[in-house]
Amino acid sequence: MVAGARPRRASVIEVFLVALRLGLTSFGGPVAHLGYFRHEYVERRRWLTDLEYADTVALCQALPGPASSQVGIVVGTAQAGYLGGLAAWAGFTLPSAFALAVFALLLGNTDISTSGWLHGLLIAAVAVVAQAVWGMSRTLTPDAERLSMALVAAVALLLIPGAWMQVLVLASAGAYGIMRWRGVDTTSLSAVPVEARYRRLAPLWLVSFVVLLAGLGAARALAGGASLAAMAEVSARTGSLVFGGGHVVLPLLEEGFVPRWLTEQEFLAGYGAAQAVPGPLFTFSAYLGAKGAGVGGAALALTTIFAPSFLLVWGVGPYWDQLRSRSIVRAGLRGVNAGVVGLLAAAFYSPVLTSAVRGVEDVALALVCGVLLIVWRRPPWMVVLVAAAGGTLLSL
Repeated sequence: MVAGARPRRASVIEVFLVALRLGLTSFGGPVAHLGYFRHEYVERRRWLTDLEYADTVALCQALPGPASSQVGIVVGTAQAGYLGGLAAWAGFTLPSAFALAVFALLLGNTDISTSGWLHGLLIAAVAVVAQAVWGMSRTLTPDAERLSMALVAAVALLLIPGAWMQVLVLASAGAYGIMRWRGVDTTSLSAVPVEARYRRLAPLWLVSFVVLLAGLGAARALAGGASLAAMAEVSARTGSLVFGGGHVVLPLLEEGFVPRWLTEQEFLAGYGAAQAVPGPLFTFSAYLGAKGAGVGGAALALTTIFAPSFLLVWGVGPYWDQLRSRSIVRAGLRGVNAGVVGLLAAAFYSPVLTSAVRGVEDVALALVCGVLLIVWRRPPWMVVLVAAAGGTLLSL
């Protein structure tokens, strides 16, 4: 890394407070979260460069679990060690988890999915993701060839959406990068910032990942039924199988929790509430756990669905820099980074744009949010408030 490229390391408290602000304002799903993260960590805090950020996103897309939360864990760990990773996760995750647990315990089957202010929050995500796509494209697709790669990736993902297709597109982009740029100097200024000093404990985290899944599987087999062990096993298994996070987590959660701990109607009501809160959709597990076993169930489901993410990020991350120091990996990442831009561009259209913009009034509100964020450089939380107010007015 070039000297002076990154400012001083942040404290655990600072990491938590920055993540807490993201956890209170990041609406719109995992791709929108990556836009919010880039604004905060790359543009505002300068904790990462665009190249580091893209490599981090590529790493987390390749691992099972919620990609946006894993990016936060990587950034927090790089800034303040393992406690920083925990702090980044807690700040980003606990606001929505708390809100959904309270909703499960107090508000029952209330449906808020059609609220005007909620629709406004989706429109705010349009501006945030548009800014992220534009900013990253300038850095990661600076020539016609890589821009074309990004466009091909976007078209492929629009025609055949899905989490596995995302992995296939990024793998294909990496393979093309290896064939095209192997032997060419593709050295970048920096890398994914999970340093080699964490490598000593990395095998322990990977072993712990295997032990966690095996242990919970055995505990569920012994306890059976609607036990807490079964709830923990369902949550951990879901967190270990889903790539990219977001809505792809829903089928596994529905299969695991319905009808064992709640009804289909209760599940759908909770899903509607999950659309109204910021942060990762994986916090939906707090609602499900609260429905099944109260406050303790909420805490159990939440921690076990995210535990695999910590173990994988801490187990794989420290080796990432060593891998990418090889010319073949650098060439592959050059292609993958172009694929990441295409992935974000495809997600900007669907689901971000298609779920938010229903008419000319929504286009107008999205443009207002874009001007505030990109031209006037107002913070995302202000844009979120404007969008929520605008959505409420449009619904009247």
